[in-house]
Amino acid sequence: MTTPMDTERRIQPSVVSFQLASGVELRGLSWQPPEDFDGVLLPPCLLVHGLASNARLWDGVAWRLAQAGHPVVAIDQRGHGHSSKPDSGYEMATVADDLALLIDAMQWKQPLVAGQSWGANVVIELAYRHPSSARAIACVDGGFIELKQRFPNWEDAQEVMAPPKMIGMPFVRFQALMAGAYPDWPEEGRQGQLANFEVRADGTIAPWLTFERHMQVLHGLWEHSPSTRYASINTPVLWLPADTGEVDWTHSKEDAILSAAAALAHSRIEWFSPAHHDVHAQHPSDVALLLHRAATEPDWISA
Repeated sequence: MTTPMDTERRIQPSVVSFQLASGVELRGLSWQPPEDFDGVLLPPCLLVHGLASNARLWDGVAWRLAQAGHPVVAIDQRGHGHSSKPDSGYEMATVADDLALLIDAMQWKQPLVAGQSWGANVVIELAYRHPSSARAIACVDGGFIELKQRFPNWEDAQEVMAPPKMIGMPFVRFQALMAGAYPDWPEEGRQGQLANFEVRADGTIAPWLTFERHMQVLHGLWEHSPSTRYASINTPVLWLPADTGEVDWTHSKEDAILSAAAALAHSRIEWFSPAHHDVHAQHPSDVALLLHRAATEPDWISA
């Protein structure tokens, strides 16, 4: 689908870093509207990645939003990318509080906050714990994840969902795997996937998120029950789920999102089909347009 944000005038980001009141330092990327932008600056947008991901997966969405007039920051969450990597603090309440502290540090007034997968659960928790923090939130193929429904016991969850141990894989091999796995993605999306890993001096890779911290984040997600939050959230919520072709999972996702929409005061669902779990990396122009509408037309979410 062609959108008004399709343009080749890419805005390059600058690296930003924020020392939070909690002592955690979050590193991110900032995109600002072009110097010759002659319109009224639009509401800012904070973009939040998923588990074992990083800010660069939002590149394609971010520069399009900035081109339209939004100040944008995509952040590496604690333990991820180039942000602080404390040994604790990965439960959902703490990572949601990180975002509230970040918004304060940036001196932003009610930005749009979008999260993907685990990051979408984080922004749901943000809206629940800090009701006035965001003008609207967007949940990209997440926000409804309740692992306890599938894995009542943590031991079963950690056995099935532990990440593959990829430390030591040659970068060139991993690069080829990514090119083959995502042939229909824009190049910036594939580069975002590559940025999940540090390239070491010997040419091999290691994930920025260590295995031990990964499991702490996963445990925080396993403990999270967003369905207990929806009825208390008054912030408009835009759902951007992906139909990945896995029929049973898609039906389960549909049920969860419809239940969420029924409980929420303001909610809208925009499906991507067919689509990868990383919708924002695969379809950045379409996602950017929907986030733009959510930020500038909050009533559209409830329409």
